[in-house]
Amino acid sequence: MSNQQKMPSMLRRLAVMTYDFLLLIALLFLATAILLPFHQGQSFQPNTFLYSAYLVGISFIFYGWFWTHGGQTLGLSTWKLRLVSGDGGPVSWKQASIRFITAIFSWGFFGLGIVWILINNKRRSWHDLSSNTFIEWQAP
Repeated sequence: MSNQQKMPSMLRRLAVMTYDFLLLIALLFLATAILLPFHQGQSFQPNTFLYSAYLVGISFIFYGWFWTHGGQTLGLSTWKLRLVSGDGGPVSWKQASIRFITAIFSWGFFGLGIVWILINNKRRSWHDLSSNTFIEWQAP
C-alpha cells in the first residue's frame, strides 16, 4: 500500500490535534502577554471582539504557515504525517484559509466534521474535503 492509500486513523489524527492544540495554547498565552503592556496591564474582558479576532488571527497564522511551508505542524511531524493538496503537492494559502475556517465549523457542530473521518471512506474530515487537502503518512 502506498503512503497516499493508507490513511491515518482517527486516533492518530486526534493525537496530532491535541499536540498542536497544546502548542497553540502556549502561543496564545504569549500573544496575550505581548498585548498586556498596551492594555495598561489589565486583563481582557470576555467576548471582546478585537481581542478575539486577534487570537483567531494568531491561530490562523500558526496553522497556515505550517500547512503552507512543508505541510507539517509540530504535531503532524511528531506523528509522521503531512498535510498535502488533493494533487499531492503543497498546500496554498487559499486552501489553508478554507481549511482553517471549515475546521472551526467542523468542531462547532459538536465535532461532526471531525467524526466524518469515520464515515468517509478516505478518512477525510469536512475541512479536508472543503479545502481539497488530505493527511498522508510522511514519506521516509
